[in-house]
Amino acid sequence: MHDDEEEDKPSHRRMQNVGEQGHMALLGHSLAAYISVLDRERLRKLITRIASDTTLWLCRLFRYESGSAYYHEDDREGLLKVCRLVLNTRYEDYSTEGYTVLNSRQPVIYQSATCRPGLGQHLCSQLGLPLSSLCTVPCNTMFGSQHQMDIALLDKLIREDVETGKLPLLLIANAGTPGAGHTDKLGRLKELCEQYGMWLHIEGVNLATLALWEVSSPVTAATRSDSMTLTLGPWLGLPAVPAVTLYRHEDPALSLAAGLTSSQPVEKLRALPLWLSLQYLGHDGIVEKIRHAVELSQQLLEKLKTLASIKTSGVVSLSRIPPISGGSLRDLLGSLILSIVEDELNSPVVVFRFSQETSAESSGGSVEGYFAGEREVLDSLNRWLCERLAQLVPSSGVDIVELEDEGTCVRFTPLMTAAALGTQRCDVDLLVERLIELIPVLNCTLRLRLDFREEVYRHSALSYIEDLNWPGLGAVRYEPRIEELNDSKRKLEVEKINSELLVKLQELDADLIFSTGLEFGPEKDCIFIGMATEDLDVAELVDTIAALGRDIEENGRLLENMTEVVRKGIQEAELQLQKDNQDKLMEEGVLRQIPLVGSVLNWFSPFQSTVKGRTFNLAAGSLDSTEPTYSMKAQTGGLASPETPTSSAKRLPGQRLFRRDGAGGSDSHSETSSVGQAEDLSRERFPQPTTPTPPSPVPDEAVSVVPESPETPQRPPTQENGEVGTQEGEEEEREPVGQEAPVEETGR
Repeated sequence: MHDDEEEDKPSHRRMQNVGEQGHMALLGHSLAAYISVLDRERLRKLITRIASDTTLWLCRLFRYESGSAYYHEDDREGLLKVCRLVLNTRYEDYSTEGYTVLNSRQPVIYQSATCRPGLGQHLCSQLGLPLSSLCTVPCNTMFGSQHQMDIALLDKLIREDVETGKLPLLLIANAGTPGAGHTDKLGRLKELCEQYGMWLHIEGVNLATLALWEVSSPVTAATRSDSMTLTLGPWLGLPAVPAVTLYRHEDPALSLAAGLTSSQPVEKLRALPLWLSLQYLGHDGIVEKIRHAVELSQQLLEKLKTLASIKTSGVVSLSRIPPISGGSLRDLLGSLILSIVEDELNSPVVVFRFSQETSAESSGGSVEGYFAGEREVLDSLNRWLCERLAQLVPSSGVDIVELEDEGTCVRFTPLMTAAALGTQRCDVDLLVERLIELIPVLNCTLRLRLDFREEVYRHSALSYIEDLNWPGLGAVRYEPRIEELNDSKRKLEVEKINSELLVKLQELDADLIFSTGLEFGPEKDCIFIGMATEDLDVAELVDTIAALGRDIEENGRLLENMTEVVRKGIQEAELQLQKDNQDKLMEEGVLRQIPLVGSVLNWFSPFQSTVKGRTFNLAAGSLDSTEPTYSMKAQTGGLASPETPTSSAKRLPGQRLFRRDGAGGSDSHSETSSVGQAEDLSRERFPQPTTPTPPSPVPDEAVSVVPESPETPQRPPTQENGEVGTQEGEEEEREPVGQEAPVEETGR
């Protein structure tokens, strides 16, 4: 199974930690299959005892008195059956007339805007109701949490529906929203439901805290609801156990008609895996697991409050309220807001994000609105932050959540992950340590992003690519200076040059990451630069990209012109050979060209002919004579070909690129590089004389002067003229004490 996984999948994903309680739950499924073969009477007695015991334990554990339980695999199925129960209760003839009784008064289901996506649509499709029967209630925007249902607006919507002849049927509330883990004002919602005769159903991760000794008052109000859904599998780390919907209803016939109870004994065996697990864990074991998850959330929240660049969701302090003269109204507002968000402070879900607003306070103010699209940029950086934290600390179980107001955030939900991953307090400490290490990288990248764009604009050959979803410095594209090509050929040329440029940049010894960007990103044929550090020299980085792109473009043009140069050289060589043959014929005469006569004539009177050779210089594209080569016993040096501009990418081995002056180890490297460039410049101004040597001669332009390593010192050649001696003297003055820069021989 692991071999079939794709290589590009994140390596931090791992299987659920199945402990002894997990094996007990898995054993329940196989045991249920064995029990199903018993005779009908014994099976009925056994499963009735199992179902009643499990229901009693759950109702006592989660403080839900006089409740019944429905066990289901899909966590939405319990709510669906509850809706059928309410329809049978509010419409007397629904069981016989069906949907026709709904024409008199259309039922309406109310849900919060922060409910699970697609939940309301799923209910309408399964119940055969139109989407007009679904009413989505917005959340608060002025006071308190922006993820809690607006009760005043809900009351207004219900009154409007009643006036138009509709029937308020059911309200879905949250005790821990799927995104941020916020709890609605359940007490006030229950009063509103009693006023209009609606059914109140509650779901959410915060319902797990009902098993603790100390429960916050907003969550305690969930015990007064008409039904609620519990997902015990993630909370307790139990694989393949069913979800449970606890409900209160006095008519067993209607419950049977809605499907909440079944006359088939085998269906009641769904409770067996959960029954075994609860027996194994016991009351103390269940409470300890939930308490441990809540303590992990509180531990992380306390540590995040000390980080200036991290903003937690749902935490309101009195200092955020603007000062009011007199102070009394300000104190009143502060008390009101703090009481509204009391449940958020006790939520076992921690949502946080990197925010540039607090990161810029140390520099004298906020940079909010400093550049266009900053919301998208911050979202991309927070996505990168969550992915890095998940890779560095996989046992933390952090994931990405998209919130409407805050944007992309990092979510820590130990109630859903800690039992399966085995998260401990040391994992939370490690998570905070890794977060502290990544915050400077985020700050530097956000600050240098604008500098990178300005530096790219300074180079005419580079184009800045605006991609707000890229978590890094940005993207750049090298534009070749080719105007005579059409659009298709130019696009191919741009793709070729940028692909080669990306390979060269990836081979550099630098801390930056160069890539082709996001897999499904809109921008192609460009180079994306990753996250930056404090000592990054943006100007040097952009200059290096431009220089490497220019080298690739010039080398490409040289290769394209090479074919034409060689073809013209061959044609010229053929003309020269024909001319040489004609000159030889005129010089030797016709008789010497006859095979037999020419041999006899040459034997009696040998003829000294002049050998005229030709050499083709690829660099210059010219056809030259070989007479100087044979006379001096060595090839003469032609005009030196223009060298490619020296880029900043050429550094000494072991030196990191794109570091600003003052960074660790950069001074010594910069001094060595400047000395080497001065030596190269002096050798270009004073070319070395050619010295005949027996081995195969090479042109002077192919000779490079490189300082030898101290392990293999070599003596410089004997001075033949004053020019060479002068050059060596200048080099010795520029070399550091104790080092020599011997000049290699020409024939080497």
